[in-house]
Amino acid sequence: MNIINIILDFLNLENFISNIPNADVQELLTIVFVFLRSDLFFKILFFPGIFTILIFVAELMWLELKFLAKVQLRVGPQYAGRIGGILQPIADFIKLLFKESIVPEKASKVLFLLIPIMLVTLAATTLTVIPLSETDVISNLDVGLLFTFAILAMFPVIALLAGWASNSKYPFIGGIRALFQQVSYEVPLWLSALGVVILAESLNFTSIIKAQSTFWFILLLPLGAFIFLVAIIAELERLPFDIPEAESEIVSGWMAEYSGLNFGLIMLSLYIKLYFGAALFTALFLGGWLGPSILPPAFWFLTKTVIVVSIIILLRGVLPRFRLADLLQIGWRRLLILSMVNIFLAITVKLVLF
Repeated sequence: MNIINIILDFLNLENFISNIPNADVQELLTIVFVFLRSDLFFKILFFPGIFTILIFVAELMWLELKFLAKVQLRVGPQYAGRIGGILQPIADFIKLLFKESIVPEKASKVLFLLIPIMLVTLAATTLTVIPLSETDVISNLDVGLLFTFAILAMFPVIALLAGWASNSKYPFIGGIRALFQQVSYEVPLWLSALGVVILAESLNFTSIIKAQSTFWFILLLPLGAFIFLVAIIAELERLPFDIPEAESEIVSGWMAEYSGLNFGLIMLSLYIKLYFGAALFTALFLGGWLGPSILPPAFWFLTKTVIVVSIIILLRGVLPRFRLADLLQIGWRRLLILSMVNIFLAITVKLVLF
């Protein structure tokens, strides 16, 4: 029995519903009550769902602050929580919650306000098919990998809409840059993941992870893993691929006009997307939850994900930003060719080892 069932039993809602005179309302509330008691609702709300992801993402923000401070020898806040400012992300959220959200006078107001909600919803949707273990997954889709790529392909369109809805020059330029960049790197991203599909013979994440019980795919397809990591960093718009948000050129890119809670929602969606990118790499190339049985499977999955996130954060601290022309050349001319080579390597490995 989980905590939700304990609360529902304490409130005695079942008895309350049975005393409702209207049969249609009673039937509707009964359906809702059954759903609230289900394991699916618990997974969506608690583990591995919304509550777990929010806590994990908040601490990823703290990890980035502390890690970059160590790399660049900077001093950060120490007082928001006793353990090295561990509560700083929560303090930042509270600050943004009470700051004024300014909407530009000539902006498309409805679309402008919907963009942050759309970004958070899309980012959260991608996590429904990523399994922390064989049982800890919200939706075990047979085409889970295809589903995540379909959702991922919508982010550049929303970034462009955010720039257009702001009715401002710099956000619109940032939106166009985001569209160019993410489209350029989505093709190598898909093709590098195709090598994993060839070896696992499945688009289901659980099947892909189980197929790595002998060898992690990063050992069999190191080139594919490299291409995928570079492409996912470009999709995340993080250094050295943060051209859509270059402060020195276009203020803050496509999100420049957002403030207050709207800005906080956008940042939340970006960090959820960071977790998603690292979790996707973990599932495809690092064996997902596979590890010594002395610790639970979810521990191994989250540990590997944190390691991948740390690598992505490290690049932000040590690399400069690419020029737009260099970025497009890397995506279309180099990674695209390498991803084709990776497919032939995957076919060779499949024929030889499997």
